[in-house]
Amino acid sequence: MHTQERTGILCVVSGPSGSGKTTLCHRMVKSGGCAYSISCTTRPPRGGEINGKDYHFLSVKEFENKVENDDFLEHAEVHGHLYGTLKSSVEEQLRAGIDILIDIDVQGAALIRNCEDEAIQVALTDLFILPPSTTELESRLRGRGTEDEGQLALRMQNAIAEMKHWPAYIYTLISGTPDEDLAKFSVIIQAERLRSSRRCRPGHSSKAPQ
Repeated sequence: MHTQERTGILCVVSGPSGSGKTTLCHRMVKSGGCAYSISCTTRPPRGGEINGKDYHFLSVKEFENKVENDDFLEHAEVHGHLYGTLKSSVEEQLRAGIDILIDIDVQGAALIRNCEDEAIQVALTDLFILPPSTTELESRLRGRGTEDEGQLALRMQNAIAEMKHWPAYIYTLISGTPDEDLAKFSVIIQAERLRSSRRCRPGHSSKAPQ
């Protein structure tokens, strides 16, 4: 949603691989409610992924150059690959009152929480997606068919470690069906849009409407 009556929301969404977080974010964007922050990564594209739409696929050298130039709001190494969120595109959209979803791991979420930029702090909220069970999580990962047994075991190990971080998030959603998840996520976004702290854009009067 684009509005000049408030600042944009920066909603950080985390969860282990297979929790459904990426699908949920894309469904939220398709509903017309938010924009999706496209992350940079050094991992190779998966089947059907498009450069500039799903991720900005960079070489390690290109990524390191952006780190040196302080271009990232956050960046981290996950599963042996580098991921980062471009600072310029996020800040520009927030100033325009656009709500942004960022799908990142717990390391990246912690870096954004610790960001000292006041505009980022005002905009920030976060959500952790938990799978209904580790059995269901493993079933979802196997269903993707993108990893061999060794990679799958590593994903599960990392997922179990990552799930311990859910108490650090403002919201926690236990994944159900895609429709159930979208309905719950929509309620969270609607509530965040009503926060008084977002009511007026920087530089405008902070007085509430009479």
